[in-house]
Amino acid sequence: MALLEAHGLSVYFGGLAAVKDVTFAVEPGERLAMIGPNGAGKTTLFNLLSGQLKPSAGKVFFKGKDITHNSVYGRTHLGMARSFQITSLFPYQSVQVNALIALQGTQQCRFGMFRTFAKDKALHAAAQRLLESVELWDMRDEIVSSLAYGQQRKLEMALSLASGPELLMLDEPSCGLTTEESEDITARIRDLGSKITVFMIAHDMDLVFGVAERIILLHYGEVVAEGTCDEIRCNTMVRDIYMGSHKSRADG
Repeated sequence: MALLEAHGLSVYFGGLAAVKDVTFAVEPGERLAMIGPNGAGKTTLFNLLSGQLKPSAGKVFFKGKDITHNSVYGRTHLGMARSFQITSLFPYQSVQVNALIALQGTQQCRFGMFRTFAKDKALHAAAQRLLESVELWDMRDEIVSSLAYGQQRKLEMALSLASGPELLMLDEPSCGLTTEESEDITARIRDLGSKITVFMIAHDMDLVFGVAERIILLHYGEVVAEGTCDEIRCNTMVRDIYMGSHKSRADG
């Protein structure tokens, strides 16, 4: 059984179809990448899958259950997690407080956001393990806004794992990173293990080909190609739409 399924997903803004009749599935343990030019509808599709946006038509299934109308929080507790293209951290709090908030948000007592963290030893131990996993424990007292951008992205990825998700959705995880930082993120995604399924949006083709087992091309809100890395590399439509081999471009 597929872990995540989209059946005929569409969303309209006025008369414009931002996502149009999209159907695909993500298998357990798979590494799936979605590529496409700017404005193709990739982030909008992620918003539909993660619950930030309601579809005009179609359904979303997770582990065989219809979650089309589930809340973002409800989907998180079913085993979905997501990072964003723009960091969604608390910039004026410390690295450790960000980790503690993320971990507390996975608990049933999540609405006690202002209760003291100091007495919760288990929460602190979990935060330490989480930050050590991305080599940020030594920076636990640093204010997030003072971190280098690559460190912020690494922290956000760690926090998206706080809920122990079965499905991790990453929106441009290497956006704005240096080559070295991008290589580090690529290695971390590869090392997540088969218990975590990864579905990501990326423009960085080194990241895509370094991680993905299967690739989907989205164009004007529609899936127009999908296949293995080798199949996508050799696909003429992909080169024309995404990799810029139109003769008209070559002609100037």
